[in-house]
Amino acid sequence: MGYLNNSSVTVDAILTKKGRELLALGGDSFKITQFALGDDEVDYSLWNPDHPLGTNYYGTIIENMPVTEAIPDETQALRYKLLTLPKSTTNIPVVRVGNSSITLQTGNRSIITPNTNIANANATLGYTAILSDSTVVGIQPVQQLQTTTSLPSLPRFIGDNEDAQSVAVAGFTFEIVAKRHLTDQTATITIVGNETGGSTTIQVTVKKITAINTSQIR
Repeated sequence: MGYLNNSSVTVDAILTKKGRELLALGGDSFKITQFALGDDEVDYSLWNPDHPLGTNYYGTIIENMPVTEAIPDETQALRYKLLTLPKSTTNIPVVRVGNSSITLQTGNRSIITPNTNIANANATLGYTAILSDSTVVGIQPVQQLQTTTSLPSLPRFIGDNEDAQSVAVAGFTFEIVAKRHLTDQTATITIVGNETGGSTTIQVTVKKITAINTSQIR
């Protein structure tokens, strides 16, 4: 979703497959209960404290920048979400997963256990793991959520189907399994805290299948 004109309340929205299904049902079936805001399109380096006209003009360039329209690619949209945190919060939520990159051989597995730098953060709704390309590795939650009644909807591409390359799963711990490839393949996994909004991205590399010389086997 994106604001097309910052001088009036005009919103451009692209519905997911599920959203279109609910809209077609009519009545109160389609109802927006949650939304997120971001500032992906803002270049803060354009803030100019040396502007000759004074403080009111420091952010003139930023305020007049064109605003991004809605796009259905979750790897590009809302990468920098705006958060509302309690007044007592002293730390910005940071999600950590240990290593920022994982390298696997075909068939190998790896466990991803996210944690946040704030006590009890994401303890109820856990994390959402967004895999950019499910042809590279498979992913599934190992430690699933106890409740999903308040879980934010998982991001999906427009026209998603069962063969979609980008997938998202929710849980506390995740397992990835490397698939078979004739060349080295890479993908990314973005882990997002469902309660705090903190996120981190992991680079995943799957090494190609190595041919075995059967003549050397005794």
